[in-house]
Amino acid sequence: VIGASDTVTKTYLLSRLEAFHEAYPGIRIRIRNGTSRAVLDYLNAGTVDIAFATEPKNAAAYQLRRCIVTHTIFVVAPDYLPDLTHVFTMAEIAALPLILLEQQASSRKHLEEFFRENGLTIRPEIELGSHNLLISLARIGLGVACVTEEFSQSGLGRGVIVPLRTDFEVPPRAVSMCTLRAVSPTPAAERFMAFITESNRMSYDPGHSYHFDADLNEN
Repeated sequence: VIGASDTVTKTYLLSRLEAFHEAYPGIRIRIRNGTSRAVLDYLNAGTVDIAFATEPKNAAAYQLRRCIVTHTIFVVAPDYLPDLTHVFTMAEIAALPLILLEQQASSRKHLEEFFRENGLTIRPEIELGSHNLLISLARIGLGVACVTEEFSQSGLGRGVIVPLRTDFEVPPRAVSMCTLRAVSPTPAAERFMAFITESNRMSYDPGHSYHFDADLNEN
């Protein structure tokens, strides 16, 4: 049983889940969606075996395997602003009509903390529960969306959204595969984690056949 946000499931896990299922059709997979905090709560409650979450502050309680380093950017529709060459300060960004994830989202908390540390408060015009909706509303010109660059490649690649230039960088974050140190993973969970670890080491190729010959009971 895997806990992950819908964005991580769609943009990171989906292709890997497909390949894993093809390699190991006998292993049943269930997914519980939620924010990073929610899936870590599921992990602590024993309702998921593995949580994909931003690295928790009380990291000592978890076994962490880093999967993705993510970067925060601000995006708009190509015709939203008259000058896309302008380099925005933090104060200028804070004054724009922002489209942000809801307050429970760890990325929203991270952003607010970063601005607060620099003496600024951000007050969004629109708050949403879906990263995809951030992009959808930005592309129709409703404001400036704060998105994760690695999860926005489709829109950026097609040019339906463009990044704003800034004179600052929000500190990057990491999504990790988390298990509890005090709980031994099941053999199926061990096999899945080995598969994900291996897929992280190579550029994922849908045509590649992934198999692991390590003992299922190996810790």
